[in-house]
Amino acid sequence: MLTQLQRRLSLVFMKIFLRDRQSIFFSLFFPVIFMTVFGFVNNSEQEAIAIGVVNESSAQVAQDFISQLVSDPLFDVTLGEQDELREALIAGDQTMVLVLPADFDVSSANDSSAEIDVLVDAAQVRQLGMIMPVLEQKLLAIERSFRSIEPMFTIELEDVQARSQRYLDFLLPGMMAFTLMQLAIAGSGFNIVEYRRKGILKRLFVTPIQPRDFIAAIVVARTGIVLIQLTVLILFAVFILDVTIIGNFFAFYLVVLLGTFVFLNIGFCLGSIAKTQQAIGAVGNIVIFPQIFLSGIFYPIESMPELVQPIAYVLPLSFVSSGLRDIANEGATLLQIYPSLIGIAVWFVIGFFLATRLFVWKEVAN
Repeated sequence: MLTQLQRRLSLVFMKIFLRDRQSIFFSLFFPVIFMTVFGFVNNSEQEAIAIGVVNESSAQVAQDFISQLVSDPLFDVTLGEQDELREALIAGDQTMVLVLPADFDVSSANDSSAEIDVLVDAAQVRQLGMIMPVLEQKLLAIERSFRSIEPMFTIELEDVQARSQRYLDFLLPGMMAFTLMQLAIAGSGFNIVEYRRKGILKRLFVTPIQPRDFIAAIVVARTGIVLIQLTVLILFAVFILDVTIIGNFFAFYLVVLLGTFVFLNIGFCLGSIAKTQQAIGAVGNIVIFPQIFLSGIFYPIESMPELVQPIAYVLPLSFVSSGLRDIANEGATLLQIYPSLIGIAVWFVIGFFLATRLFVWKEVAN
């Protein structure tokens, strides 16, 4: 239980934070703006692929092929002459141009296949991997309809896991972990340096306040701030951006609390090592920025180069973001995310040991 002195100090530290409007803006509104931008980008409709078609065939199968292309919302089909469409391709108005030859007729007795010329721009070649399978599928469907060939089998896709497919749903837990890391480290390490610069620690040192009171008050105040701000972000994401959180909110907030404690300890370490604002800024960036890009916040760790994956997996932010994402996106229980909980516990022990070893009241107060 907190003593009366610790509760009063906690309220004082929370009031100090609430008076810093700039910190509130960057710690709260920046993630909101960030998620909103990704929400609009993610929900935007896919633009149709512009394809020009030159029809040199008089066969009905060519007309059927063109009709199926036109009816597919994936494509924006333009019919025309080859010279005209070639100029449009060079100008960037077309992604590719298909030239249907005069012998484009799969219904004939001739078993030889007709060759379709595909004109592409080198800058658009990267889209061929997506476009060509669709074109081949349509050609196969037309050939079956003319030759009365039924497919040997069909594929029925069943989603056995209720996980979201939107990138914003994947991004939210990582943003929560990133936000709590920033708030926790700023609330302990950066504040210690700031209090030292303003002489607050020197004044507290000559009072009956003990180091445990000071540290406990910062932990309580910053934990409360993290919970309030993350709750605001979650409510905004769920009710405004329509983000889905499948798992249990109690388990989600428990991982948030554990992650906050880990990064508060890391912040105390940084604040004890660095003696000036310039130093804490440099040391803080060394700790924070690699984790932003290596902890699976914006994309899965599995998609990173194999050389950096072992390092990425053991970072403290990786354990926190993985635990939050498993709960939010897959509905995992605390027992199912035990690897993340073990990693968080190990980093808590390491951080607590270093924080207590490095934090010396007299030296910090000087």
